Amino acid sequence: MRQFLIVIEKANDNYSAYSPDIPGCIATGKTVEEAKKRMKEAIKFHIEGLIKENLPIPEPASQSEYISVETPVR
Repeated sequence: MRQFLIVIEKANDNYSAYSPDIPGCIATGKTVEEAKKRMKEAIKFHIEGLIKENLPIPEPASQSEYISVETPVR
């Protein structure tokens, strides 16, 4: 089992998700949970395709962290 970082972004009427470690692998959903579920399926499908093509499976390498930044008050 591998754990891949995914990024979920709010779009106009839905959410989109991608993994920095798996270029081109994306998913969308009407909710955050739906986008996460679809992204999990997309990653699994993508990796199955890599295996069939005898291509290397990317290793999870991305990290995420929140940082605090002081911003001027308007």
